[in-house]
Amino acid sequence: MNQNTFSYEARGQVLVIHLPKELDHHNCRNLRYETDLLLSENYVSRIIFDFSRTEFMDSSGIGVLLNRYKQMAGSGGSVAIYGVGSQVHRILNVGGLSRLVPCFESKEAALTD
Repeated sequence: MNQNTFSYEARGQVLVIHLPKELDHHNCRNLRYETDLLLSENYVSRIIFDFSRTEFMDSSGIGVLLNRYKQMAGSGGSVAIYGVGSQVHRILNVGGLSRLVPCFESKEAALTD
């Protein structure tokens, strides 16, 4: 799998988004577009972001996460993340997302919540 691309996994009404090594303004536009399509074509009640490969994230990544959080909350759904490394964890804390979005150690834990 290319380190700079997204991959998606559907599990019933749950959409797992496997993020690339870098989540920045260059690829966030694609992430927004692709997830907009997936959300419009499928009933998704939970989005889980997989950060296990992600080493860098800028404010564009925070914006995408916040947008999806608001979108899911507005429709009665939820967002979760897992596999966050220390550098990305600091960014999530500074951006205030760690207070809004639950963070799990593994995909299995995020799926069972």
